[in-house]
Amino acid sequence: MFTEKVINSMNENQINEAKKSYHEPMHTTEHILNQTMVRMFGCSRSVNAHIERKKSKCDYFLPQAPTEEQIREIQRKVNEVIQMQLPVFAELMPREEAAGLVDLTRLSEEAGDTLRIVRVGDYDACACIGQHVNNTSEIGVFEIISHDFNAGRWRVRFKLR
Repeated sequence: MFTEKVINSMNENQINEAKKSYHEPMHTTEHILNQTMVRMFGCSRSVNAHIERKKSKCDYFLPQAPTEEQIREIQRKVNEVIQMQLPVFAELMPREEAAGLVDLTRLSEEAGDTLRIVRVGDYDACACIGQHVNNTSEIGVFEIISHDFNAGRWRVRFKLR
């Protein structure tokens, strides 16, 4: 399990364990892919994701399908971030503080007043209850295996090798 860090404004004795069981390398890659899509296309993080050990998929709302050149660039950028050997860790913080750092529009009020923010180095931060690697060096190589575009939704399927 990766490093759990509690910021100074929170009680040091709070336990903040991951609550969803995902394949850690693939789930951490989803974070990197999401941030890459946000940066390249100005879209939101994936609107639907299915994360599995062998292959995974994410859906993004886009005005048009990415070109083959853009798809190669997505793959290149995700692998570049993975190769940076970034630390992956979680922080607990008040919802109000987290709102200044990450997009919470899709997070329900039932999530509570203290949120678990997962960071991939300084590349990505998001509210998440899943499991992740300790460092991006544990991920492997990201490969887009297929994609399709239908009615504004781009679905990308990927694997790690």
